[in-house]
Amino acid sequence: MENFRLLLIDDEEELVSTLVERLDMRGIEAEYAMSGIAALKLLEQKKFDVVLLDYKLPGMSGLLVMEEINKRYPQIKVLLITGAGGPEEEITRFIELRSGEVLLKPIDIEVLIETVKKSLKEK
Repeated sequence: MENFRLLLIDDEEELVSTLVERLDMRGIEAEYAMSGIAALKLLEQKKFDVVLLDYKLPGMSGLLVMEEINKRYPQIKVLLITGAGGPEEEITRFIELRSGEVLLKPIDIEVLIETVKKSLKEK
């Protein structure tokens, strides 16, 4: 799968705007939400192939967001992003809930694209 639609969920505005812009420059359609609640609303309105999700979000934790996405949209691949030193137990729980990939910030755009393509092939 060459083209995919990606939803980035992170509360770091500079990170999300930069990543969305860089993905767009490579012809990849990407949108972002800065909270779990906003992301779930966006998922109701639009179709995405993959979600890139930070574990630490305001209001609703990344773990809860992932559980909701898995329940409502099992066809969507969810990848975790985290800063160095994220809580080991929470990251393990993400992996158990179907997130086979964990990307560390700062995110290398080429690594991100290859990781997403690889994960979509494994679906």
